[in-house]
Order: sequence, then C-alpha cells, then structure tokens
Amino acid sequence: MDFIKEPMAIENRSMELIAPHLAELGLDEAATKVYSRLIHASGDVGYAPIIRVHPEAIAVAMDALRKGAHIYTDVEMVRTGINKKKLASFGGEVHCLVADPDVAVRAKQEGITRSMIAMRQFGKDLNGSIIAIGNAPTALFEVLRMVREEGIRPACIVGIPVGFVGAAESKAELAANGIVPYITVEGTKGGSPIAAAAVNAMMYLIDNTRP
Repeated sequence: MDFIKEPMAIENRSMELIAPHLAELGLDEAATKVYSRLIHASGDVGYAPIIRVHPEAIAVAMDALRKGAHIYTDVEMVRTGINKKKLASFGGEVHCLVADPDVAVRAKQEGITRSMIAMRQFGKDLNGSIIAIGNAPTALFEVLRMVREEGIRPACIVGIPVGFVGAAESKAELAANGIVPYITVEGTKGGSPIAAAAVNAMMYLIDNTRP
C-alpha cells in the first residue's frame, strides 16, 4: 500500500483536506491556521462551526508569547502536548501543579478538585500568561472567578475542557466573560490535545520552524 511517509507532507496534505470546511467561515489567515490545527488534532471537521475565538485572542496571545509569557495548564496532558522547546525559544515555560502533593492535600481538605487548587496556587503568576485548560471544567470556572473577583488578568485563556459535566457550561461562561480574550469550543467536545494544539498553533504562527 502506498502512503505518505514524510511528516511535513502528511501535515500539509491534512491542511489541504481541512481547508474546504473552513472556506465559508470568513476567517483571516491567523484564525484559519488556529482552526485548522484544532481540527487536525481532533481528526474531526465537525469542530469547524463550533470553534469560538475572541477577535483579539490570537494577536494578544502571540504578543504575550513573543515577550516570554508562561503557560499554565490544568493537567499534565496539556503540558505534555505543548511544544516546550518552541516556547523556551521565546523565553516561556509551561507549568502544571495538579500532581503537586500540597495541592492534593489542600484539595482533599477543601473538598474541591486539584485543578481548582492549582489555579488558586498559581495566583498572580497568571497575570499576563496564557492559560490552557483541556480537561477540567472546574479549573476554568475557578479561573473565571479569579478574573471577576480577584482581578487576575491572563493575556488569553484557551479553555477547551471536554466532557458531559460542566464542560459546556464553563466554556459558555468563558465566551461570555467580556474581560479576557479566549479560544474555546462550544458544547461537550474538547480535550487536552485540542487545548495544546491551540497554543502550538499560535507559536507556529510566530515561528514555524520545528526545534
């Protein structure tokens, strides 16, 4: 059986196959590349009409990344999926505290999720950062509370938690927040690979060479 073997050729062909599904959405070049990477990561062109990107999100996030912004994630799977070498070339690092023993203890004491405690523990470090949430709706709800009540101001929130309990609601709240630019997906779809793909897409818009 004959098939494409070269990695970039596979990626380029994938983008060609995705392109017709975006043609009617009126996207600019940057948004097209972000949408394409989310669809590529999911293998599902059904994402095309449900992706939601704040008008300022991509430009603001790219500016923050160029300046060395750090990325804060809800779970290790998101952290693992982000191109850390590329991020380091801009001066940034990826942080995740969900496996931290102190976070686990506090979460048990307070009867809430570890991802919520992790976001609280990041605290003011979230200012000017990129937050990438791909698994835990509770983490997204907590970040939005911090934005409203504590004046935390990330540069951009990539909020794409997956699931049937709280995921759609947390993403709807993100899209309605009116304070912080965001990238999200309507409904129950999402996941760690999708959140990581959104971050990687914006880094590749800055520099598409692969370290």
